[in-house]
Amino acid sequence: MQARALMCGVFLLGNAVAVRSPPPDEIPPKAATTPSVRVRGDVSAEPAEPTFVNPIYEGADPWVTHHERHYFLCRSEGDVGISVWKSAKLTDPGIKRIVWKAPSSGWNSRQVWAPELHRLDGRWYIYYAASDGRNRNHRTGVLEAVTDDPQGSYRDRGALYTGDDCAGSMQNRWAIDATPLELDGRLYLIWSGWPADEDIQYLYIAPMANPWTISGNRVRLCANDTHIWERVREDPAQRGLNEAPQVLRDNGRVFVVYSCSGSWEPTYKLGLLELKERADPLRPGSWRKHGEPVFQPTESVFGIGHASFAKSPDDREDWIIYHAKVSRKPGWQRTVRAQPFTWTPDGRPIFGTPIPSAEPLRVPSGEPANRFGGHFHDTFDKDAWDGWVFYGKNGCVRVADGHMSLGVTPPWGKVNYYRPGEKALVRGREWSDVSVQTRVYVKNGGRDAGILFRIREPSVGYDAQKGYFAGLIPGTQKVVLGKTNGRHWHELALVDHPVVMKRWYTLGVEASDDSIRVLVDGEIRIAVADSDYRRGMVGVRVVDSQAWFDEFEVAPR
Repeated sequence: MQARALMCGVFLLGNAVAVRSPPPDEIPPKAATTPSVRVRGDVSAEPAEPTFVNPIYEGADPWVTHHERHYFLCRSEGDVGISVWKSAKLTDPGIKRIVWKAPSSGWNSRQVWAPELHRLDGRWYIYYAASDGRNRNHRTGVLEAVTDDPQGSYRDRGALYTGDDCAGSMQNRWAIDATPLELDGRLYLIWSGWPADEDIQYLYIAPMANPWTISGNRVRLCANDTHIWERVREDPAQRGLNEAPQVLRDNGRVFVVYSCSGSWEPTYKLGLLELKERADPLRPGSWRKHGEPVFQPTESVFGIGHASFAKSPDDREDWIIYHAKVSRKPGWQRTVRAQPFTWTPDGRPIFGTPIPSAEPLRVPSGEPANRFGGHFHDTFDKDAWDGWVFYGKNGCVRVADGHMSLGVTPPWGKVNYYRPGEKALVRGREWSDVSVQTRVYVKNGGRDAGILFRIREPSVGYDAQKGYFAGLIPGTQKVVLGKTNGRHWHELALVDHPVVMKRWYTLGVEASDDSIRVLVDGEIRIAVADSDYRRGMVGVRVVDSQAWFDEFEVAPR
């Protein structure tokens, strides 16, 4: 006989139920004919005024380029590899492919930083910084695509010469954040470098014979401490620091947007250089530095910098993509953000101020809206998560051996590691009245693991989404249902249930109108009436735990 309690419109179903319990770490075999991902019955529908919120993903040094209806994001993989991501949306990093892994030893075996993907002379190139594990040995390398696929294979073109003796190639110098400039049929490289062996960063430029060959000595573009705001911590006693140059053009004008004041500090910001009209870019006097920062921190968004720029899908809007720190403490834990920018009548960029986290923004003009779902089924047999959008530390999601693992220790190591409450949502689809079911196995941590549904405006952070969550909590042997408003958690129901670590459970959710039911191994454990959220994305989530998910299935009701 089941006991029932009625409290505030919530029905709690309290008896224990039988649990399907294979031995710890045992994964039941699967039928070879089971497809990895199935989606059917999709109906295209355009929600009114689609919105998103910042931050859009975890990481730093974002480089995004738009080519033939797709965005390509280039990122470092744990400082020992490079990935290229492909997406139809600027606000979704897209499908990831690792295109290069650093060798086990040598000059470019460690500290792979700030890769950029560029199309030059009809071929894709990746410029990146790397070292042998010692920062003082950082140099800039070039990868050349073997095919026309930016997510395909690359050949290593070696290190570029970024010193003062190009003819003799002696005493190559420290160089990071390299980016090419094409101007009047000529190619140049701009980067951040040290004058000798002392850690003082200036912006340099040099001519190139081709995308992998410097053809002349470097030229320092400008002083790095012209203004107090360029100095570390904005402290007059500290050194100047210029890095992360990015080329920005408009109506024939050429700008270099650069970062300054120390990437590990909350004072990090963007400054602006402008090339005088018809001037030689190899002459320092050809560049004019603007007297004020063009994009600087606020009380709520700080440590901002290392930007790139992209058009909206329909080419009607300009967007800045940049990173910001997650804490005011010195360090490099960062997230990536995006917002539109405009221009002055005479053609200078106006970036405005950083838009706070969780503040809704209209998606870029022309960005495809989510479709209303239909049936979706993923068994993770293909060892890929192409159909999902992940919000968490890059590397903390893994699909292998027929399941998705969230909260896993990054395989590339714990570079700038932190836990923001990892979640993954089915890409590009939304549901209203829906049934969701998945198998869940909490491997370690003992905290929440379960299903997100009717989710809007997902972002990086524990409660950074609007919608509902139903989960298992082995540490306290509970089943929980709650909702988040993008900032805060509100519990709707919490019931006892014999949930233990390292056992598979089948967790389900049924949502129809304002009725929500949570099922464990087929038996209803929670029934709630709540109408705050009626439609949204569906996915899975963990809170300070590592959990496996399998046989994830969504069906409209």
